[in-house]
Amino acid sequence: MALQISVDPDAPEPPYEQIRAGIAERARSGALPVGYKLPTVRGFAEELGLAANTVAKAYRALEADGVIETRGRNGTFVAAPGDTAAREAAAAARAFAERARRLGLDRDTALGAVQDALRAVYGD
Repeated sequence: MALQISVDPDAPEPPYEQIRAGIAERARSGALPVGYKLPTVRGFAEELGLAANTVAKAYRALEADGVIETRGRNGTFVAAPGDTAAREAAAAARAFAERARRLGLDRDTALGAVQDALRAVYGD
């Protein structure tokens, strides 16, 4: 199975974001199964005709999102869904709640801010 990602140089999204989104969507849909070994940064960059730093930036974002995991010299693989993403979401939510409380916001105001942010990102 080859990783089929295309980058449109005329798209409004930068190339690294197109790569990140393409891999994330394929991983979440199951088109890239858990444990699938991704190409090396250099190899994938060469295949796409991009700088290695562009692919590396996409891989770093995917790893931060828990979509992929790097296993040292063994390579980079599609991670099992949920665990990392759920932990990071819970940590972000707690950090927000603590910050809102330090700012003196009451619970309803903080919750309203979260709901507004979710609507802005996910839509209605």
